Amino acid sequence: MIDKEKIKQPVVNMFKVNMGLKASEKVLVVTDVPTMDDWKKKTTEQLTDHVQRTLLAKAVSEIAAESFPECPVEFYAYPSVGRHGADPGAEVAEKLKTTNVLVAITSYSLTHTDARGGATKAGVRVASMPLFLIDMFYPEGPMTADYTKIKVETEKLAKSVTDAKEVVIRTRTGTDIKFSLKGRNGRVDAGIFTERGAWGNLPSGEAYVAPLEGTAEGRVVVEKEWFAGLTENMTLVFRNGEVIEVVGGGKVGDEYRDLLKPRVKEEPYKSRRNLAELGIGTNPYAKRPDNVLEAEKIKGTVHVAVGDSSHMGGKVTADLHQDFVLPKPDLYVDGKLIMKNGEII
Repeated sequence: MIDKEKIKQPVVNMFKVNMGLKASEKVLVVTDVPTMDDWKKKTTEQLTDHVQRTLLAKAVSEIAAESFPECPVEFYAYPSVGRHGADPGAEVAEKLKTTNVLVAITSYSLTHTDARGGATKAGVRVASMPLFLIDMFYPEGPMTADYTKIKVETEKLAKSVTDAKEVVIRTRTGTDIKFSLKGRNGRVDAGIFTERGAWGNLPSGEAYVAPLEGTAEGRVVVEKEWFAGLTENMTLVFRNGEVIEVVGGGKVGDEYRDLLKPRVKEEPYKSRRNLAELGIGTNPYAKRPDNVLEAEKIKGTVHVAVGDSSHMGGKVTADLHQDFVLPKPDLYVDGKLIMKNGEII
């Protein structure tokens, strides 16, 4: 049961502050509903999480309609696509263009899809909220952070990676990877989407950049409990910018060994293996390590992603964009240590 009164003010604030909703503007709240395949393959716990997110999206649309009577509000649900970064189809893509403000509370991310890109090009302001949980609206949840302060710090970090040529990330659990950022611009996801065509995640708080294709060398160790369902560490081995091996990780590792298929050169496996992103978290209220949407915003973390980079300044198009969060890293930019054990220097 969703207590709409408990989340009403934070939802209203989201539309006013984060989205800059104006009188008479159209609002579209979208969600993805479980398919028959989901009902067959997912556990009861996973299905409960999925359905609750769908109901939360419905509640957010109802709060918007009640709180902004001068704004037409529509709720729209479509069948889930099964993984982050997979496009939802032409019908959904066209629907996303029919509004001024789009709030996507989904279980599979629309962020790095052509559907979201098409909406952005059409001038829609987009908040992509994959894996969003209701308690993110609660007091001291990541949605209640001071986004003005987050914007200032995030812009500084984005500039530092824009000026960079090479980055090295190391952690005490074994991550040791380097790659080039030459010619790539750092970007800001600070949660303020008030300009035409603005887009990003909510909750927000990260500076991010697409690494130069073919340059990543080393390994990334994803720590247990820092990814949903991960009960043992999982290592991604990179050569020439791509994952060539996935080691450990139990059932989660099996899933990514199948998705990435390191010994298969043909698409879509090759494009999925691309090192797609470096992100640096800047939200002081983000806390949950097992929810990627929130974890990648945690101040004191960095994250890397594999798959699609085309929606963030890179050149690789893929039907996958998966982030992996690394706590308490050492981050070197052009040989200079700018983050030590998760603390910005």
